[in-house]
Amino acid sequence: MAMANKAKPVVQPRVPEDEHASCKALGLVLDRVGDKWTVMVVGGLSKGPMRFNALLRLIGGVSHRMLTLTLRGLEHDGLVKRTVYPTVPTKVEYELTDVGRSLIKPLSALSEWVQRNQPAIEAARASRKLVE
Repeated sequence: MAMANKAKPVVQPRVPEDEHASCKALGLVLDRVGDKWTVMVVGGLSKGPMRFNALLRLIGGVSHRMLTLTLRGLEHDGLVKRTVYPTVPTKVEYELTDVGRSLIKPLSALSEWVQRNQPAIEAARASRKLVE
């Protein structure tokens, strides 16, 4: 009588806690900086401080609420500084902090990568649609 082979359980290597925490932190930051409107706001503010309505006009397509939420998130994360001037009416300007300015170079590099590889990506997507 033959004995049935029992499948051996697959043991997944455990990720060290500090590595897991680093990955989680990276994911949270990428959620912020990879957001469509964040990229547009950082691009707009890379030219210098701007008022809310100037950013709204520059970006185009973003709602008032979405721009407000994006700016608040960027300010919360220390990427944007909000300055309120005591004038009548109140003047508010937004500008990139040093950390925010340090994001310009990586975003520019990513933009260049996308422009270089967009035709190949689109071709792959198109060929995938033909198969499905």
